[in-house]
Amino acid sequence: MRLILTLLLTLLPLGVLADDWDALREPGAVAIMRHALAPGGGDPANFDVTDCTTQRNLDDRGRDQATRIGAALRDRGFTFDTVLTSQWCRCRDTATLLAVGPVSEAPALNSFFQDRSTAAAQTAATEQIIRATQGSLMMVTHQVNITALTGVFPASGEIIVIRATESGIEVLGQIEITP
Repeated sequence: MRLILTLLLTLLPLGVLADDWDALREPGAVAIMRHALAPGGGDPANFDVTDCTTQRNLDDRGRDQATRIGAALRDRGFTFDTVLTSQWCRCRDTATLLAVGPVSEAPALNSFFQDRSTAAAQTAATEQIIRATQGSLMMVTHQVNITALTGVFPASGEIIVIRATESGIEVLGQIEITP
């Protein structure tokens, strides 16, 4: 028994908290990820979506985390036809550092943490994007957006694997790599 446990610990990748990689191979699977580590919460009062100096941004650990998550995806054969991101710098930087496909901004993925009045419309728009996308899709967004869409409260850098069904969004799995 001890030998089997030792072999398993040797073969399993270190630093993986949730390991539902096979969920990404399911028909219709979409990866939706919370941006990598960005210290703090919310955004400063002088926030400007066009000026990264006014925003909460990735720190060195967040940049490293995004790079490692991208490498883990590519090592397992996952790249995406489309990578959509919030316009917030921490999301755009995460999406770019992942290096798993061409990155485009999608305002529906912008945070509504400071203004919950847009939550329902943005969540519906995000679901519509998922339903309309042809090919493989990854989205990088914020905790509030992911929670509204899936009911899951993701950690920074966590990937929730979902798919659209007739009745809404189904969670297929979660992938979390330690920061």
